[in-house]
Amino acid sequence: MKYRYLFGPVLSRRLGMSLGVDLMPHKTCSMDCVYCECGRTTNLTTERKEYIPTELIIKELSDFLGKKPELDYVTFSGSGEPTLHSGIGKIIRYLKRNFSNYKIALITNGSMFHNAAVRREVKIADVVLPSLDVVSDRNFEKVNRPERGLENKKIINGLVNLRKIFDGKIWLEIFVIPGINDSLSELKLLKNTVRKIMPDKIQINTLDRPGTEKWVVPEKYSKLNMIKKYFGRNSEIIVAPSRRKRKSGYLKKTENEILNTIKRRPCTFDDLLNSADLSEQKLNKYLDELIKSKRIVSERLSRGEFFRVEKT
Repeated sequence: MKYRYLFGPVLSRRLGMSLGVDLMPHKTCSMDCVYCECGRTTNLTTERKEYIPTELIIKELSDFLGKKPELDYVTFSGSGEPTLHSGIGKIIRYLKRNFSNYKIALITNGSMFHNAAVRREVKIADVVLPSLDVVSDRNFEKVNRPERGLENKKIINGLVNLRKIFDGKIWLEIFVIPGINDSLSELKLLKNTVRKIMPDKIQINTLDRPGTEKWVVPEKYSKLNMIKKYFGRNSEIIVAPSRRKRKSGYLKKTENEILNTIKRRPCTFDDLLNSADLSEQKLNKYLDELIKSKRIVSERLSRGEFFRVEKT
């Protein structure tokens, strides 16, 4: 079976070996964040609807998970904001009923938790990983570039209310951009707000892959470490994934599957190697062909050479 809405498994920095579930058309989101690895948002919206038929996603999950792959998580993430999909609750319930041995994670910008229905739909997931980068309205507009009418106060209240009903883990990500949200005044606002949300973890992140805007650069590790200490003992700096021994049971990677992974986020050679059942030699052949046919390009950043989809 060819999978259109599943990707990976990929080796995630936060979730280990993770099967991605992409519920959204490419770049349909409630925000247009300057650091997004998927590129600019082309459909900026807060409308909830069935963007992709729910039954098609369930069919793919049934086929893939029926083969009993070794996974740490099934993760909702990918091309846009997953909580905009009106069928996410049905899909989560299906997974819990039929594949309860797999943990469920949701990577989200947190923008829709002001909606009580969304909070109820995701409450049986195992881990929710929302982001909250800034508190001040000025920097919220500059960094997250939300859909008109989406206020940061509403997002924060939604996260506070999620904590009240959610028994799983909340790992709150703060994406640090030098000169924007690493000042003491912004960090104080964030710390006071985080106390209200009460996440189980605070995950300090910075640019690791090519972002949407060229002016976004990585924060220095020394500053990240200072920020980590400022937030206290339940905070951590997100680091690059370590190489794992390949596990059996994964689908063999094809050129289309590699391209599908790169479409969703730029990857280094090691990123692809860690998630693929391929030798280095075979992976090189696929990448050479994709570059030769101008479907992907390479770009060198501080963490190494990244492969991304050629922009048209």
